Amino acid sequence: MSDYRPPVNDLAFVLEHIVGYDELADLPGFEHADLDTVTGLLSEAGDFIAHVIAPTNRIGDTVGSVRNPDSTVTTPGPFKAAYKQFVDAGWPTLPFPEEFGGGGFPSVVGLALQEMLTSANMAFALCPLLTQGAIDALLHYGSDQQKARYLPKMVSGEWTGTMNLTEPQAGSDVGALVTKAVPRDDGTFGISGQKIYITYGEHDMAEQIVHLVLARTPGAPAGTAGISCFIVPKFLVRDDETLGERNGVRVLSLEHKLGIHGSPTCVMEYDDATGYLIGDLNKGMRIMFIMMNNARISVGNEGVALGERAYQQALDYAQTRRQGLAVGETGTDSPIIDHPDVRRMLLTQKANISGMRSLILYTQSQVDRANHHPDPAVRARATEIVGLLTPICKSLGTDLGVEMTSLALQIHGGMGFIEETGAAQHYRDIRIAPIYEGTNGIQAADLIGRKLGVRGGASVTEFLAQLRELDGQLADAGDSFASIRASYAAQLDALDATTNWMLRTGAGDPAAALSGSSPYLRQFGLVVLAWLLAKGALAAAPLDRDLAETRLVMARFFAEQLLPAASGLAAAATAGSADLFALDPGQFADLVAR
Repeated sequence: MSDYRPPVNDLAFVLEHIVGYDELADLPGFEHADLDTVTGLLSEAGDFIAHVIAPTNRIGDTVGSVRNPDSTVTTPGPFKAAYKQFVDAGWPTLPFPEEFGGGGFPSVVGLALQEMLTSANMAFALCPLLTQGAIDALLHYGSDQQKARYLPKMVSGEWTGTMNLTEPQAGSDVGALVTKAVPRDDGTFGISGQKIYITYGEHDMAEQIVHLVLARTPGAPAGTAGISCFIVPKFLVRDDETLGERNGVRVLSLEHKLGIHGSPTCVMEYDDATGYLIGDLNKGMRIMFIMMNNARISVGNEGVALGERAYQQALDYAQTRRQGLAVGETGTDSPIIDHPDVRRMLLTQKANISGMRSLILYTQSQVDRANHHPDPAVRARATEIVGLLTPICKSLGTDLGVEMTSLALQIHGGMGFIEETGAAQHYRDIRIAPIYEGTNGIQAADLIGRKLGVRGGASVTEFLAQLRELDGQLADAGDSFASIRASYAAQLDALDATTNWMLRTGAGDPAAALSGSSPYLRQFGLVVLAWLLAKGALAAAPLDRDLAETRLVMARFFAEQLLPAASGLAAAATAGSADLFALDPGQFADLVAR
């Protein structure tokens, strides 16, 4: 099992040359957050994460979190101490407002830190990730009193946060939830109900857990229109801001899971627990989407993070494992990295991970522009781009995370299937990510159902036109970029055609568009990755020779060998729904019955 090496150089390259970080540092409030400062911080954070957090990964997997008879939860041995060091070092504060004790850095810097933390130990990293979503919800909708009471200690990491959405009968259909919120005379609410799949719903790493709970008040409208959001703290907070009595919330059980064993996934019971309304009644879905949209980019980032960790381990193994003779070699055995198919798998990992890292950070940089740019037109356009790319980040990022960790097992051969090597853990851990925060099918439906139609389709059309602007730069770059240019142009043409089909078809035959939504999202995402990898290769060309060669080879390999799959998806994207609904449900069992 190899040590984790934080990819600080690649993160810094993406920030400088693809994200356009210098523009972000010029935005109001970010004057202290120049690129040199950020690079130094990421290097320091990476060193901390590699030495303090990464060593907890294996024991987290083998020991796991445990529910005790008194309904407390004990996390794996080193987690509590590592989390205290993480908080004491101030790393959780980085992307949050200085008003509440944060570092005041752009959110894209926090996401870069989050990638490294997740690579080191995904189960551990889920705790600050969920807290971040709760913080963002309170920043947008919390009252001044709620912000003052909860945010300073949540920003510092002393208190953690959760999102309580899912119920046994509801699943992804949030509108079917039945948790009750009964108003009391003192302005609080009595929260009663059960929530499932609550990450870090109970644990021993922080003294307080701030649950954000979706519930329904008496007489509220049916469905999502009648949902409200409440703060339900583990311990009530006294007027002097000290912790008081235990609230009426407890963990009933922990789920037994395929992976992320160190992270306690809780079944929570709320028994007339004291809750405090956030914002207005029946506006819980707005608050939920603040949390969800934040988390969707972060979950896509998990695919990058676990792909990176698995790639590093596979690369180390390929360089040291000797088996067979490579073409043209003599002697006994060659390192397996000298075999063409192993090279193919490693380069597939490297290109996909680099492309997804670029996409995730580019999208998050648009979040910073949407929130902080002084020009309303820039803010509006950045908001549209975030909306368009978020489902791609989440869906493609997590799908590729699963695929790249699977390739890492393949490179290990039989040893990849043996738990002691640690390669299987990355594959098991990331498998939840395509399900998190709205399954990837929901992301695809969101893309074609909500995002393509923005401004009558003008928003996506303008984005595709932005992608086409790269052609001139590729033409000017010369023969070494010729094959990239040719493949990219052809695939962008195919994406244009599929997008036009979706725009024409979606309004009149939504079932047909939804039937092709997942292959369409993949087609779109592959073209965007090619765009970003080519941009990276162009930016690296005048820089260090080795860097320029690496970036060019990645972009060319992706364009020539991986990108052609995009147009192959067009047929599935535009096939309509006829075959999917040609069989009645009983016919799906015909072969089984025989």
